[in-house]
Amino acid sequence: MSDLLVRRARLVPLAGSRAEHPVDVLVRDGVVAAVGAELDDAGVPTVDADGRWLLPGLWDAHVHLSQWALASRRLDLSSARSPEEALGIVTGALATGDGGPVVGIGHRGGTWARPVTVAELDAATGAVPVVLVNGDFHHGWLNTAALDALGLARRDEVVSEQEWFDAYPRLTGLVGGPTVPDYQRVLTAAASRGVVGVVDFEFGAPFADWTERWEEGCDLLRVRWAPYADTLAAAVEAGLRTGSVLAPGLSVGPLKIISDGSLGTRTAWCCHPYADTGGHGAPNLATADLRDLVARGHAAGFEVATHAIGDRALEAALAVYAETGATGSIEHAQLVTRDAVAELARLGLTASVQPAHLLDDRETSERVWPGLGGREFALRWLTDAGVRVTFGSDAPVAPLDPWLAVAAAVHRGDPGDEPWHPEQSLTVREALAASVDGRRTAVDEPGDLILLDTDPLAASPAELREMSAALTVVAGRVVWDAVS
Repeated sequence: MSDLLVRRARLVPLAGSRAEHPVDVLVRDGVVAAVGAELDDAGVPTVDADGRWLLPGLWDAHVHLSQWALASRRLDLSSARSPEEALGIVTGALATGDGGPVVGIGHRGGTWARPVTVAELDAATGAVPVVLVNGDFHHGWLNTAALDALGLARRDEVVSEQEWFDAYPRLTGLVGGPTVPDYQRVLTAAASRGVVGVVDFEFGAPFADWTERWEEGCDLLRVRWAPYADTLAAAVEAGLRTGSVLAPGLSVGPLKIISDGSLGTRTAWCCHPYADTGGHGAPNLATADLRDLVARGHAAGFEVATHAIGDRALEAALAVYAETGATGSIEHAQLVTRDAVAELARLGLTASVQPAHLLDDRETSERVWPGLGGREFALRWLTDAGVRVTFGSDAPVAPLDPWLAVAAAVHRGDPGDEPWHPEQSLTVREALAASVDGRRTAVDEPGDLILLDTDPLAASPAELREMSAALTVVAGRVVWDAVS
């Protein structure tokens, strides 16, 4: 933790009225010690904000950091609009590659006109293991060589949901995992956008992985490591619970549970059938198993973060929280009802939403959930009901970029688009408040601050998407500096 004095900064008010004049902000031992005019610097390092705008540092409340760190080293399939286009990209990479396994990422199989097969991937790739990770990360399209390499049963369809989540960590044995420089690169990039902390929901990752890389120089931002069911027992045995400190800046987050699937894979569990498949999706856990896991985590002192995208999954999860008394969050909360929103508020749960997903899901939603778009990413309903809302990216499903999330929450579309259900939009101030982990620029708050060259409250959605930090400070330590 460090000391720092930021002079002549204009505070961005996330509540209340705007301060009339610039102020100084003093951080001592990593905590805000004073906010006022012409503070005594007492010999601490000083930054002149020169009238820039200051607000608490931004958080990404939902990241898969290992996968995000690897994304730039994988074959980009995001431009593929059909299986044929994806296969063309893959065969091109094989022709120019070194003959080793290929991992692609980012195609949106849920937008394609037909399902894919292992046989067609085999025909294009031969004996080289090929793994194509769908953009929502809920299924993988593997050829037979990859199925064999990962110890999966041969089949002609994609590997999805729990079977895929269990197999995914084994990819590191096939193509290697992220290195310390990979993590440092993405953490630095996040700091340049004003991010001071992330909640890491990487599956199959024990807490020891983070403590090791922390000591190797990945301590740039605050990180909350979240266990899944397979790492919960080890965490409990180590005496950990939500809030436990592993190292200064590195702590334990909630227990993560994936209770249903995704829109793109047609596995989100819904009350209404999908228009194209006729199915309702499905839970990933039987209700009794979900209840037992939530109760076990709650009894061990963990908050619980439950992935629920479909409205039926949300109803089931809320019933389990009510029965067990568990606290925590609903991750995604993509398709909701008014009754579910009211129950979220009554139970005091957080809605952890990724607004940038609406940019990718809008077209598919209109096609397969017709007439339900007004209940998706229902940020206005949630906010007006008093539900605590936090924003994240779900990177690499969307970029680790809080400004993209803020802009999507405000405009609900890409620049130039008509807003999608604008009645669910937030103001910029509300969107920023959902991005700062509940922090304020006030005495005794963590010394996690960012300076901006532009007033975000006066920015258009297009301008919000281009925002970056002039300065990012974590616990009084400057981790990004474009001012000097």
